[in-house]
Amino acid sequence: MNKYFITGIGTDVGKTVVSAIVVEALNADYWKPVQAGELDHTDADRVQELISNKISKIHDFSYALRTPMSPHASAAIDGIVIDLQLIKEPQTTNDLVIEGAGGLQVPLNEQHTMLDLIKKEYKIIVVSKHYLGSINHTLLTINELRYNGFEVAGIVFNGNPHVSTEKIIEKMGKLSVIGRVLEEATIDKAVVKKYAKEFKLQLDRL
Repeated sequence: MNKYFITGIGTDVGKTVVSAIVVEALNADYWKPVQAGELDHTDADRVQELISNKISKIHDFSYALRTPMSPHASAAIDGIVIDLQLIKEPQTTNDLVIEGAGGLQVPLNEQHTMLDLIKKEYKIIVVSKHYLGSINHTLLTINELRYNGFEVAGIVFNGNPHVSTEKIIEKMGKLSVIGRVLEEATIDKAVVKKYAKEFKLQLDRL
């Protein structure tokens, strides 16, 4: 059994869609430890809607917070403090895809960040999306992971090609590219299934 941690270089870079693609490619289970906001249609709901296989199980959040903001602040509004001891990885014999919230340094409480949820055995996939500053954010994310003793399994680029940006990220980050998700008119089961087939070979090599 393999465990894949999907992290992004920031918020709204495509982690949930990439998570769905990896889940579909591997028939893996899915778990998001902390959901902040949008409880009427969560990231887990989105993944469930996008996958086609009947094997994957969507596991419950450890924390479901009402306000769409940094988890530490959202938790405070709910009158709680996030306790890492209560964030327990679900038991499964299947491959598991774990989706982070925001980027690595998003605070969970006054002592811990999303980085503290990552374990050494996880295969870490970084999702990068092109915008002004994305090279810096991508390389900072990669360097932060490596500084803390983690290996980066690979990167997924989300959005249409931006050759100069991607070449410098690949060269300076010394990364394996798993694949790309283009700017699609819509993201649905068929689209996710298509990318799952494209990503499968590279995912099996991680």
